[in-house]
Amino acid sequence: MKVLVLNCGSSSVKYQFIDTEKAAALAKGMVERIGMSSAVLTHMPEGREKIKIVGEILDHTIAIEYVIAVLLSPNHGVIKNIKEIDAVGHRVVHGGETFSGSVLITDRVITALKDNIELAPLHNPPNIKGIEASKKHLPETPQCGVFDTAFHSKMPPKAYLYAIPYELYKKYKIRRYGFHGTSHRFVSLRAAELLGRPFEELKIITAHLGNGASMAAVDRGVSVDTSMGFTPLEGLMMGTRCGDMDPSVIVYIMGKEGLTLSEANTLMNKHSGLVGLSGDSSDMREIEESVMENDKKAKNAFDVFTYRIKKYVGAYTAAMGGLDALVFTGGIGENSVMVRNAVCENMEYLGIKLDDKLNNEAKGEAEISSADSKAKVFEIPTNEELVIAMDTAEIVNEQLSNS
Repeated sequence: MKVLVLNCGSSSVKYQFIDTEKAAALAKGMVERIGMSSAVLTHMPEGREKIKIVGEILDHTIAIEYVIAVLLSPNHGVIKNIKEIDAVGHRVVHGGETFSGSVLITDRVITALKDNIELAPLHNPPNIKGIEASKKHLPETPQCGVFDTAFHSKMPPKAYLYAIPYELYKKYKIRRYGFHGTSHRFVSLRAAELLGRPFEELKIITAHLGNGASMAAVDRGVSVDTSMGFTPLEGLMMGTRCGDMDPSVIVYIMGKEGLTLSEANTLMNKHSGLVGLSGDSSDMREIEESVMENDKKAKNAFDVFTYRIKKYVGAYTAAMGGLDALVFTGGIGENSVMVRNAVCENMEYLGIKLDDKLNNEAKGEAEISSADSKAKVFEIPTNEELVIAMDTAEIVNEQLSNS
């Protein structure tokens, strides 16, 4: 099956056109600056040079029209007929408590997504726009939604409840939801394959480290805890997000600085994390360069970032009662030798022991633990789009077999 995977942001559409039988992308790309006269579509057909198209793309409907057109292009496309798009899989950030798995999109599902907008006001609206635009251009093509939150939906109450009045949870659904679920799911499954053991027997910690960062404790195939919470702000320190913090700190700052709720939200989400502590950059590559130049603020930012990851490794090992594998993924997790080394340093007591040579030379998928490490350590590139495509194909095939 050939599946068009869409990840729609407020002013962008990322896409991949995936052949699920080959588990490979035939083409991928992105539309940026939607709503502007200088919008750009970057298209990369497999095995050929990428192209860029600049034009006026005013909304998501026009953006997806461009995507379909370039897939059909005689010179740059990968299909000859629109009917070769067998299904569309949408990344949807927040499914709330409504969705515990991927679903075929119907009018009732769209209504439920709209009901969850207040849980993800920045992400769900553009996700919905992408769905509605796709239905307009591909009215006969099945559409599926795959949720960032779904993999974490089996967490026990002791992991997802906050210590606030229970009535507030019941009234407003304030609880830990977790995000990056497709990534945590993909790399934990892949780690089980590399270990050659059943997924349902393993205790795995996954660390998705990028500008947004989160960790998950995957106990015998189930995410039993994760670092992001009610929103993606909780947990690890990130590129521009503060992560875990005493709630009174923000109340104190609001009083001292006279901040509004919106300004306080912007402070925590856009001006904190690596960029806040370093005062310079949210890019770990630049932070590491500054660390090597003995920049004190950059060193503080690096140390806080890696120390928090280390604490979560310890906490999740305790929560699961053991550890079989630790997985690094995401832009930082896959590429930063320094971060992986700092996280795993002095962790032999948990059975974690890096092989310095393997860690330094790792490119792509690799085991980087020493031969005598009781817990294996992996670097595994994530592939969220493939997860979305495979889920979509499974749902559509099931629907076809039942019809």
